[in-house]
Amino acid sequence: MYVVMNRLHVPPEGRENVASRFSESAEKMREVPGCLDFMFLHPEEEENHPVVLTKWESREDYENWIHSDAFKKAHKPRRENLDTSPTQSNKIFEYEAKHHL
Repeated sequence: MYVVMNRLHVPPEGRENVASRFSESAEKMREVPGCLDFMFLHPEEEENHPVVLTKWESREDYENWIHSDAFKKAHKPRRENLDTSPTQSNKIFEYEAKHHL
């Protein structure tokens, strides 16, 4: 299993907007080959950051997703509206799961 965490740097006032955008993505991720799980983690504390956590059957499935037309289409609105997007930046963390239930 391959796990990817995308930590989003979003000011507190923009977090509901970002959470709403990702709620639309959750259903669409069911259709992505190899995607096992998709979670948007909303922080309990203001100083923490929202995280998008995805689980994949393999690194290849994840790579196929990020190079797909569907990925580009899903991220196009943010790229076109960088001036008004509440997400200031992000950091990707990728892991191979060695042990899981």
